[in-house]
Amino acid sequence: MKHADIIARLTLEEKCKLLQGKTTFGSWPLPDKGIPALEFSDGPNGVRHQAGEADHLGLNGSMPATCFPTAVTVANTWDEELGERIGAAMAEEAATQGVHVLLGPGLCIKRNPLCGRNFEYFSEDPYLAGKMAAAYVRGIQSEGVGACPKHFAVNSQETRRQASDSVVDERTLREIYLTGFEIVTRESAPKSIMSSYNLVNGVYANENEHLLGEILRDEWGFDGAVVTDWGGSNDHAAGVAAGSTFEMPAPGLASVRELVAAVHEGRISESDIDERADEAIELVLSTRKAVEDAASSFDVDAHHALARQAAAEGCVLLKNDAPAEGASPLLPLPAATKVALIGDFAKTPRYQGAGSSAVNSTKVDSLLDTIDGSGLALVGYEPGFERHGGKNDSKRDAALDLAGKADVVILALALDEIAESEGAERPTMRMNENQVELLNAVVEKNRNVVVLLSAGSCVESAWMEKAPAVLYCALGGQAGAGAALDVVTGKACPSGKLTETWPVRWEDVPSSASYPSDEKQAQYREGIYVGYRYFDTAGREVAFPFGYGLSYTTFAYSDMKTTAEGATFTVTNTGSVAGTEVAQLYVSKPDSQIFRAEQELKGFARVELAPGESKEVTIALDDKAFRYFNTRSNAWEVEPGAYELRVGASSRDIRLAATIQVEGTDAPNPYEGRDVSAYESADVLCVSGASFEALLGHAVPDEGPTISRNMCFRDLNHGRSPIFWLVWAVLRAMKTNADKSGHPNLNVLFIWNMPLRALAKMTNGMVNMRMVDALVMEIRGFWIIGILRFIVEFVVNLVQNATSK
Repeated sequence: MKHADIIARLTLEEKCKLLQGKTTFGSWPLPDKGIPALEFSDGPNGVRHQAGEADHLGLNGSMPATCFPTAVTVANTWDEELGERIGAAMAEEAATQGVHVLLGPGLCIKRNPLCGRNFEYFSEDPYLAGKMAAAYVRGIQSEGVGACPKHFAVNSQETRRQASDSVVDERTLREIYLTGFEIVTRESAPKSIMSSYNLVNGVYANENEHLLGEILRDEWGFDGAVVTDWGGSNDHAAGVAAGSTFEMPAPGLASVRELVAAVHEGRISESDIDERADEAIELVLSTRKAVEDAASSFDVDAHHALARQAAAEGCVLLKNDAPAEGASPLLPLPAATKVALIGDFAKTPRYQGAGSSAVNSTKVDSLLDTIDGSGLALVGYEPGFERHGGKNDSKRDAALDLAGKADVVILALALDEIAESEGAERPTMRMNENQVELLNAVVEKNRNVVVLLSAGSCVESAWMEKAPAVLYCALGGQAGAGAALDVVTGKACPSGKLTETWPVRWEDVPSSASYPSDEKQAQYREGIYVGYRYFDTAGREVAFPFGYGLSYTTFAYSDMKTTAEGATFTVTNTGSVAGTEVAQLYVSKPDSQIFRAEQELKGFARVELAPGESKEVTIALDDKAFRYFNTRSNAWEVEPGAYELRVGASSRDIRLAATIQVEGTDAPNPYEGRDVSAYESADVLCVSGASFEALLGHAVPDEGPTISRNMCFRDLNHGRSPIFWLVWAVLRAMKTNADKSGHPNLNVLFIWNMPLRALAKMTNGMVNMRMVDALVMEIRGFWIIGILRFIVEFVVNLVQNATSK
């Protein structure tokens, strides 16, 4: 242990206090023992530090900070060095605000486009997600502040997020959902990692010995602190035993007493407590100096400029056609082009997501405010449509009138704030119909239309046929508007590439058959076939493939040389402007005996080139290049034989290929005797229960709602208590009314999906687990006994809290 001398001076109760929060974002201090409080803060794309009353959903105001582009945008840059610079800038701001640990980055896999938090995550690909997350962590920790990558693991939906059981086979778990965390752990040594709300194969992630002990700590060598998601603790003693350090946010002294009792009862050992306390103390002390030595302010303008650079690099040019036969592509626009600015989002930009990641920006650029400095000549601005949907003929008519007066229309379209938020899934992959209708009408008035699209994930794109140019700005942060205009005018040559596949229709996504799961289980029946791994293997049509993005110049690939250590090739800028290409290296094994994706990303490189310039590029392959996880040997294995290395501009634009021979390991076929034919053919749009169980290697338990500590409020109608039937009815009515209004209520959604035991984890000790058990008795139909027990436990808890301080 690193701090055995300190631990030796602590009582058992003091050590247990160290393993939980005292405030919403603060740890429990022991000042007389030299242990100050630690301050956490949300920080995936900027510091959200609440100086006043704090909450975990981002509902109350926070201190001003730079809102950098969200992960979806920065991932599109494929620029690890840029990620480090953003991480360092966020850490500098955190330190000035007294924050020791930033809760981020988020690297959950984008399993389905409708996940409400996809804007917070990097990619559908674990290799790319891990590399970008590791860059952020290196940047954050270079300033002495701790990083906390999240959410570990298999966290793919907001529905039932605190009690959903992610049922996934071990190979998919390892290859898809853990590889990114493996990369970030091994390559950046984060000081902490956040466990996810959900269960994984029947065990809560925060108390999952397989995840936290066997894999994270033993196999990967992680020696930092595991932090629960806020309200994500189920059984604190079981979590501590499995390898979880901090129970957040502020469960109160009752949780300390429960942990002490668990030691006395022999459920966990004091040595478990000591190990976790050592991790907690190390996190507190190793981050203290960064805050103590921090300046009182940061360079707001410099960080805004960095945010603008990142947003520009993250813009993806999806389409750039000539508006008329024989003409040049519409973009970039020449100086002095007369433009009409149309779209509500041109004045009030959609630049970040909603929920715990929402940043109180130091300033926010809009297209309307920044167009004067772009070199373009503004003819006028009209909102054109209602922001949240619905018809408005007067706005539409005014926009059409303006469109006829300009050379080019810049049309700002977006998913609104309601569509993408923590706590809820997107209801659809489609754009609001009023925006699509306006585009169709504007094109009739003026063919020269540039669409600037802001969205945290992919959208159905049939409407793009009408627009000659479409620039996907993702969620560009506070400087995103200026960045978009830099690309539109050619000050920046677009270099962004998509890090998620854009399907033609949502129904084409393998997990769409049961997403989101309203049941207790979320069954990952598609297995390894997530994103391009499915679409490329099944040969399904897509709107835009993984890795896709256009440029104002063109690139040629040549002279490929390959070994098992990597590929070397030449990239040449064959166009007339300077540009940056993102070259991607995929590995394929066409004759594989173990089913696998058609190809997998195993390396990439950004190449900056002047017109006519050539550069030799080498992309190295690491230990993840050829491996697969074998569930029979319970180890990573390599099939021997021929592999194809493919280099290209996207997963469907392969420019070079070569075959190499690789020595394998002597491993048995993990699927021998099992019918996994659906996975061998990638026919996974609607996998049967029998096929899924064959993949799992065991039957799936049939689990319906149960009346227990982990019964969600949304399931209270299955209980036997009239009081809680009324609670359920009120919550359901509030949720239904909010949904109908188009303004989902995050507080209501959080409670709706919250299990009963969270009452004891998020009320700062006002409610304890014994009181929750009394409520469970009431819901089971022991009405009088349950109420009386609750009252007694309430009084006892008050007395104990008063005497324990």
